[in-house]
Amino acid sequence: MSTRTRMVVGCGYVGRPLAAAWQLAGDKVFATTRQQGRARQFENAGWLPILADVTKPETLRHLPEADTVVFAVGFDPKGEATREQVYAEGLKNVLETLPESTRRLVFVSTTGVYGDAEGQTVDESTPCDPARPGGKAFVEAESYLRNHPVWSQRSVILRMAGIYGPDRIPRSADIQAGKPIPAPGGGALNLIHVDDCVAAIQLAADAEVVSPVYIVSDGTPVDRRDYYREVARLLQAPEPTFEEPNPDSPAGRRAQSDRKMSNQKLVDELGFHPLHGSYREGLAAILKSDEG
Repeated sequence: MSTRTRMVVGCGYVGRPLAAAWQLAGDKVFATTRQQGRARQFENAGWLPILADVTKPETLRHLPEADTVVFAVGFDPKGEATREQVYAEGLKNVLETLPESTRRLVFVSTTGVYGDAEGQTVDESTPCDPARPGGKAFVEAESYLRNHPVWSQRSVILRMAGIYGPDRIPRSADIQAGKPIPAPGGGALNLIHVDDCVAAIQLAADAEVVSPVYIVSDGTPVDRRDYYREVARLLQAPEPTFEEPNPDSPAGRRAQSDRKMSNQKLVDELGFHPLHGSYREGLAAILKSDEG
């Protein structure tokens, strides 16, 4: 197979292991960053760094040609840009300057675009009805992409469930400290390990034919409190205690949407088989390796 050229726009928690995987496979990898120091890190990893900021179109004028482009930009709550500026306007800015030689654009979205399903199963045909600002910004970005005269035909949207992995296990420090966890009972938590995020993006990037949208999850929703109990067990911490979250807090707003994500379309059409089939395997792989 000939070497392919990939560009990862937003080389953060998902983008970095994705770039590493493609580089290991022998592909030519461009990776964007806003920081000069991080650009040097990318260069040391064997990637071709690009200093660019999706919220500043003037930095995007000379994007290189690439077979595959992945938009996986994260939101910095400490930054000046809003979620709309990062996700929706940022995607528009990239599409306006992207060379038309690109074969496939993968947009990393979120299952936060859905609303409350009262515990029922959600799939790609379920209407979007986000309650939170992030979900609304992603809906705007998705709408722009799906209606674009050029890129709608060359793109695929991946709606990621809650991404976890090494150095990203929410509340692990609180659990070890014995602090009460703000989590309601009965609400479903939908997850995907970062390694399986990367695998799903690779499948979507290279498939000959793709649908416009896929949900990416491990297909095993879990009660929020059971998830935290498993974290405590693996950490050999005391059984966690829980409290109802403040409705206006991030945890409270997440808890207001009870839904179970189906990954069946991704499995059937792209042959997706997650390495970590549930939170139990995923957490064990992370926490046991940390012990070692």
